[in-house]
Amino acid sequence: MAANFGLAILVTCALVLAGACSGAPDTELQVGYYQDTCPKAEAIVRAAVSDAVAEDAGIGAGLIRLLFHDCFVEGCDASVLLDPTKKNPSPEKLGAPNVHSLRGFEAIDAAKFALEDACPGVVSCADVVAFAARDASYLLSGYRVDFDMPAGRFDGRHSNASDTVPSLPAPSANLAQLIDNFAAKGLDAEDMVVLSGAHSVGHARCSSFAGDRLGDGADIDPSFARSLRRRCNDTSEVEDPTVSQDPVTPVELDGQFYRNVLKGRVLLASDAALMETKEAARMVRESAGVSGRWEKKFGEAMVKMAGIEVKKAGRRGEIRTNCRLVN
Repeated sequence: MAANFGLAILVTCALVLAGACSGAPDTELQVGYYQDTCPKAEAIVRAAVSDAVAEDAGIGAGLIRLLFHDCFVEGCDASVLLDPTKKNPSPEKLGAPNVHSLRGFEAIDAAKFALEDACPGVVSCADVVAFAARDASYLLSGYRVDFDMPAGRFDGRHSNASDTVPSLPAPSANLAQLIDNFAAKGLDAEDMVVLSGAHSVGHARCSSFAGDRLGDGADIDPSFARSLRRRCNDTSEVEDPTVSQDPVTPVELDGQFYRNVLKGRVLLASDAALMETKEAARMVRESAGVSGRWEKKFGEAMVKMAGIEVKKAGRRGEIRTNCRLVN
């Protein structure tokens, strides 16, 4: 398995260097893209995100996840924001990995409303999603995840729920499947391990992990498993309870996730899979170690992910007036 992991990294790197990955991140995006056309754009988004996170830290976790679910399906084009219409009754947000799961739409709406008031028709919803994920990372990490987010994305017009399951990694995925999924988007194995650290914030529904993690033979800390069974079996208030992904620092974006992985105290099978090979386990230990190392790499990986399959102006891209509807 370790040999397969190394081979996967080599293949991934070769594809990226050759430009053969259809999802290879865009390199034409620019930091300060709106400096001349809408100088306060990033400040406006940060204000909206700050308000939302101050009211509910879970919205911050949702905004980080929103970027991931947007970029892995049709690229970073805000297609995940589109509402169902008569012409398109089943957009991405109704896909199985997204429906009743994604959060943060109202924060994006608030930012876009303020942007349209300040600079009508200038800032894309796709850039708002990217800025919002950056700002949520900054706030939830106690300002330790601090990076510039390039911009210049356009909004896509295509959004289909059927594209979500094939594009997004399943919570039950093993390491090889995770590597393949990220490689298809131009991201390497280290990007995958680093971005998995976003699971240090937010919640997961019991239905997303109970079958894989709470049965016989699962590689999970026994006391942690018992506490999860108690929580998931309590359906007195909701049919599908939710559990904090990080029971130690549930509203802090930090390296605690990796310490949880090392102790077998993570919810998803795909998180536990990070220990399947020596090389992946080494990356986990490094991310759990020296303070600041993971935070820096997380910012770099977020920028790389936010450049996946970026739309250009023209037939495939536009600047939406309302992030929930195509123009």
